[in-house]
Amino acid sequence: MKGSPTSRINFNSFITICLFLNVCLSEGVVAQSQNTTGDATIPVKVGVVLDMDSLVGKIGMSCMNMALSDFYATHPHYKTRLVFNTKDSMGDVVAAASAAVELIRNVEVQAIIGPRSSMQANFVISLGNKSQVPIISFSATSPSLTSLKSPYFFRAAQSGSFQVNAIRDIVEEFGWREVVPIYIDNLFGETLIPYLTAALQEINIRVPYLSVIPESADDDLITKELYKLMNNQTRVFIVHATMPLGSRILVKAEEIGMMSEGYVWIMTDSMTTLWRSINSSAINALQGILGVKSYVPKSKELENFTVRWKRKFQSDNPNVNAEMNIFGLWAYDATFAVARAVENAGTANLRFNRTNISGSGATDLETLGVSQNGPQLIKELSKINFTGLSGDFHFVNGQLESSVFQIVNVNGNGERRVGFWTPQSGLVKDWKSTNTSAKSSSKPKLGPIIWPGDTNSVPKGWKIPVEGKKLKIGVPVKDGFTEFVKVTWDSNSKKAKSIGGYCIDVFDAVMSKMPYPVPYEYVPFATPEGNAAGSYNDLVDQVFYGIYDGVVGDITIVANRSLYVDYTLPYTESGVSMLVPVRDNNKKNAWVFLQPLTSDLWVTSGCFFVFIGFVVWVLEHRINEDFRGPPAHQVGTSFWFSFSTMVFAHREKVVSNLSRFVVIIWCFVVLVLTQSYTASLTSLLTVEQLQPTVTDINQLLKRRESVGFLSASFVKDMLLEMKFDESHIKKYGTLEELHDLFTEGSAKGGISAALDEIPYIRLFLSKYCGKYTTVKPTFKTDGFGFGFVFPKGSPLVADVSRAILNVTQGDEMQKIHNKWFNNATCPDFDPTVSSNSLGLESFWGLFLIAGVASISALIIFAAMLLYEQKHVLFQFHPENSVWRKVRTMFRIFDQKDLSSHTFKKTEPRDASCHCSVHSIGAYGSSTNTNCPPSPSVGSNQIDPSDFVFLVEQGSVTDSPDIPPSPERSSIELADYSHGQ
Repeated sequence: MKGSPTSRINFNSFITICLFLNVCLSEGVVAQSQNTTGDATIPVKVGVVLDMDSLVGKIGMSCMNMALSDFYATHPHYKTRLVFNTKDSMGDVVAAASAAVELIRNVEVQAIIGPRSSMQANFVISLGNKSQVPIISFSATSPSLTSLKSPYFFRAAQSGSFQVNAIRDIVEEFGWREVVPIYIDNLFGETLIPYLTAALQEINIRVPYLSVIPESADDDLITKELYKLMNNQTRVFIVHATMPLGSRILVKAEEIGMMSEGYVWIMTDSMTTLWRSINSSAINALQGILGVKSYVPKSKELENFTVRWKRKFQSDNPNVNAEMNIFGLWAYDATFAVARAVENAGTANLRFNRTNISGSGATDLETLGVSQNGPQLIKELSKINFTGLSGDFHFVNGQLESSVFQIVNVNGNGERRVGFWTPQSGLVKDWKSTNTSAKSSSKPKLGPIIWPGDTNSVPKGWKIPVEGKKLKIGVPVKDGFTEFVKVTWDSNSKKAKSIGGYCIDVFDAVMSKMPYPVPYEYVPFATPEGNAAGSYNDLVDQVFYGIYDGVVGDITIVANRSLYVDYTLPYTESGVSMLVPVRDNNKKNAWVFLQPLTSDLWVTSGCFFVFIGFVVWVLEHRINEDFRGPPAHQVGTSFWFSFSTMVFAHREKVVSNLSRFVVIIWCFVVLVLTQSYTASLTSLLTVEQLQPTVTDINQLLKRRESVGFLSASFVKDMLLEMKFDESHIKKYGTLEELHDLFTEGSAKGGISAALDEIPYIRLFLSKYCGKYTTVKPTFKTDGFGFGFVFPKGSPLVADVSRAILNVTQGDEMQKIHNKWFNNATCPDFDPTVSSNSLGLESFWGLFLIAGVASISALIIFAAMLLYEQKHVLFQFHPENSVWRKVRTMFRIFDQKDLSSHTFKKTEPRDASCHCSVHSIGAYGSSTNTNCPPSPSVGSNQIDPSDFVFLVEQGSVTDSPDIPPSPERSSIELADYSHGQ
């Protein structure tokens, strides 16, 4: 039937025939619509610019025709009918631009679907913007097209920049540290690379090299470039090219052995989508490759369409082997979107405004008309939102949003899905897990993968090339401290005869622990004459500039160097310390006996001797004759007793249990003090006392004394930062030079101290043991021990660091140390620089115990005395003030306690003696000659007012055993009233 939708279209015929057939097709669709509805329809011209010989063009055109038929079959009531006007761009940018100009100027199309490639679309978009004709591309994925910011460009596909995060997460998942992109040298290839490298740098993935291959490259050029990559360390490659060029690259890689075990190949979206279209011989080169491509959710509509499309496509193209892909689905959905937008925009303004330019000089661009329907049409396209065969279809800022990517692994003639990637969840193994918003690291994010070489082992991502050159490892050349690195020169050839030392042996041991062989050779950093070619900073810079592949030696890990190179873990002790001479500080003078104790301990001990004497006197005064008598006698006895405990020669008896408790504790304190004093004094008199000449670096700054540092070391910068004048900084190169500088001293052009790293200081002290020492603090602001140097981002760093741990934790490290530093032992390496005197901080606990015991005894004694004399304290009398009660208590304390067992045994009295202590104290002497005088001294007479107070309390009696009689009391009161 003429114009039937099922009529075959020969896409290789002339453009006029294509136009004629499409017009007929439109008439057929209109006729069918009229027969169905009885209403007239309006044809709307839409241009199509595709590469008709390309697979994407053929699949896209086929899907677009089916979409047009399906759309109007489901929307028969629509008034508009799209009429395709097809142009073949023939894979050429100029042809695509020319086709777009013709469709806009001559055909006056309302929209253009296409072109296929991003390079073609770049200029066509400008034409659409000028003529207000929307350009809808379902296959131009270059991120650069977004930057054009044309309101008339709609990308019915995902931007290529969306996939870079999926690729980044794959690289991060397997821990690869270096990646080399291989891309086509055109707009399609080069515009993705900035996005890819930026995404990789976010997770510190290094891109050491960019491999650019022209689209017209022959096999020899491709092979040469691959050999260059093969001789590098990196084994992870990301291929971003068109399928024809990409397949050739992979085939050549397989031929030269780059598809073997240890290699990783990742294809970008465009290649992963189209890889099945290549011939079977090329497919064999893709085994084990990973690919990223857009994910299309399964649906019954998609399944039915795929069956119908495959039957129709094979009928139309019997010699083409193709499968439905995402580009075909986007073409189908884009056609639906354009048809719906045209219907919604209406047909009121389907005309073009022509520019009146006359003359033969007018160009095609100047004669382009301006579509009046364009502004309304782009509004309707922006509102489009439906679920198509490719999933949710709506434009956000002129392009489809980023959706789910699937990760596939090529095996045999097919592909196996190993995971998904979503913007919300990153990599996930199961599609059901994509609904989670948080990334989980506890479970595998991808399924099992068969890598190149038919292995399940994850490649480590890099390898030392067997056929490449050995690693060039730079070593420093130095005159001193050759125990660390020693270069022996051949006197005739001026070449390195041997290279050895502690650092060299450690590196050799570490490399032997590597899980793979690493060929390397040592290269001295020297001039032709055999001298050092520069400082250590200069040597490290050689790694940054790529002259050396690494540096081994006594290279300190410093912050400013780590900006340009990477260090392994340190294999020596870190830190910078100050080295100073020592002197014998033992002055054997007449006052040396005072040095064992500090002044605060001497004062505290003296105060406690006095305090203990006072406590014992208080506790013994009322009951012990040894602590009674004239005041001077009592003071002397107390001091004598207390200080005699120092040599345990006290002869006075203590009879109170409280006193005995205090004396026992005090004797223990005295014992500890005397023993410690004896030991310290013995040490002072017999042992050589070596003390540093300088204990603080600030002393050097104040005295403006000179300081030394090892030549070519970073320590000089530290000294300058500490405000040392450069004229006061002296350098040395050998152990002997350092010793000579110390011998001369700062006053004679030498030094008073030296700042150096701990390994060097240990070596120096081993040779000059007992003459020098270090003082604290140890500076840890700059140096962090010795480490091996490698280029920034080198994958060797992690493996070498792990090997260093294996060596340092075993016996091998100690053997290497003993080999080079066998005599490097010094018992006085780090002597105590503090004073040898014993301080109060060592004995305050003992003094605390003695003080608490003494005060507790005094409190108990006072409580017992007050309880015995409570009638004195609590009897109310108008004339008894508080002060009078206190004086009375002191008078009572000063008297003997005749009730004590000590006086009962030592002072037996006559049975006829009935004398009261208090009455004796009141009257001075008794009329009874049998009663002894009062033993109280110092206050034998009680104040009359106090006596009245005592009488009122009933304290005056004839005898302690006989209660006072009223008659005796009244007589005594009368005598007191009229006496004196």
